[in-house]
Amino acid sequence: MTHTPSATAELRAAARHLNRRRFLTVSGAAAALALGTNLPSAAHAAPSLDPRRIAEDPFTLGVASGDPRPDSVVLWTRLAPRPYEPDSGMPARPVAVRWEVAHDARFRRTVARGGAIAYPEFHHSVHVDVRGLEPGRDYHYRFHVGRWTSPAGRTRTAPAAHASPAALRFGLLSCQAYHDGYYTALGHLAREEDLDAVFHLGDYLYEYAVSAAGGSRDYTDRTLPDLFNRETVTLEDYRLRYSLYKTDADLAAAHAAHPWIVTWDDHETENNYANGVPENGVPPEEFLIRRAAAYRAYYENMPLRRPQRPQGPDLRLYRRLHYGNLAQFDVLDTRQYRDNQANGDGWKVPTPESEDPARTMLGATQERWLVDGWRRSRALWNVVPQQVVFSRRRNRVEGPWPLSMDAWDGYPGSRERVLAGADAAGVENLVVLTGDVHVHYGFDIKRDFDDPGSRTAGVEIVTTSVTSGRDGAAKPANWQTLMTANPHLRYYNGQRGYVVLGLDREKLRADYRTVPAVTTPGAPIATAASFVSPAGEPGLVPA
Repeated sequence: MTHTPSATAELRAAARHLNRRRFLTVSGAAAALALGTNLPSAAHAAPSLDPRRIAEDPFTLGVASGDPRPDSVVLWTRLAPRPYEPDSGMPARPVAVRWEVAHDARFRRTVARGGAIAYPEFHHSVHVDVRGLEPGRDYHYRFHVGRWTSPAGRTRTAPAAHASPAALRFGLLSCQAYHDGYYTALGHLAREEDLDAVFHLGDYLYEYAVSAAGGSRDYTDRTLPDLFNRETVTLEDYRLRYSLYKTDADLAAAHAAHPWIVTWDDHETENNYANGVPENGVPPEEFLIRRAAAYRAYYENMPLRRPQRPQGPDLRLYRRLHYGNLAQFDVLDTRQYRDNQANGDGWKVPTPESEDPARTMLGATQERWLVDGWRRSRALWNVVPQQVVFSRRRNRVEGPWPLSMDAWDGYPGSRERVLAGADAAGVENLVVLTGDVHVHYGFDIKRDFDDPGSRTAGVEIVTTSVTSGRDGAAKPANWQTLMTANPHLRYYNGQRGYVVLGLDREKLRADYRTVPAVTTPGAPIATAASFVSPAGEPGLVPA
């Protein structure tokens, strides 16, 4: 399409107006939160609280570690003597926290120790980036405040940059709606041996109200405060919801047992939002204030480094981690930069709007960062932990075929650019890790999804939910339809659980773990299926 000079001038004026509106919106969101991203200066900070005055256990939310590097790892905790109160039972004053790292679980061989400040501006959360550690080894850590000592956690650093590890093992998680059931799967994950890290692929929490009985948990021995029985909108709402989730013993155990590498999806903020566009007809200015609150609470409650601190309603979450020359992990954010869902969202037959090649899932900057990283990669396996289904998914046998406008099917131009970038970079072992859909899937990523015989460009491992969707079934009602309509779909299971992903020099292995129920506690864990994909010959086959 061409524009007359006057039309071009009008478009430029409109763009300037939108940019100014964006600036004012962002500034308004930050001002509304009355919180900057920098810590308070010494000149204006409130006097520190004497830790000896903390009369109740402040470590009710446990500990966590994350984002392992060869020489460092992030340690996390948050002080919350009374986690179900808005201020968590802490005065609005900074508190000195001590931490230590040791080779052994009894802390007889301490290798590092230090101090940090838990600031009220960050809800008394602590993020410690411990440096000077040795690559590829286990460590134990804990925190101290006054007379209180936290539970101990175990973590593991990444292999050295030039190391050639023989094998790696990771856990894959997503979608843990508290109100849909018990975190039984997380308890089993905590007992998995020899995991290098856990990837959480989004929907760590849900914005929906949680009843006094805990929803499907149907508590008979306790009653949750009424302040959880509302949708999360404000910073206080999101902070309280993290407190509720993190008081779960199985979630705390899974954090303490393994380092986590996290990314979000939609429910950490609001269902199916896209960039600055909310699900419903809320004014954009109001939604970005909500997004700023959600992003800030996410940072406060996750083991993330300083570069992931929020800036008003924005937070750069995409980042890259290396595990020697065996695996490179490019963690994506498919929510913050995407175009709005086409055709009103939902499952729709594609139209010129959804097929527009200019549409983006990642935004131009993140997309370029991903492909540039592949060009420089030395890894055998190039792994992309992200949120929504990458492969094409038809939900009926005969056309015309509706596709999910919220998944990569609603952004085919963006998917094509990513796959073309992998081709150009010479990526031979592409692995996409996905959550979101509350089922286990295993896909072959076809270079042309319309041609089942086309080259397989990689594999996609989709982990089911921890609880979302409640108990589920091994073969959901649409099992046969999806398996028939999508010949590149190699596995489908609708129960709850997680995946254990193994990578070595010869193959990828995915063990799909499931539990029979989450609406009652104590279910056993089983391996429902195992698949492998040989290195250099992508494609899932039963193990």
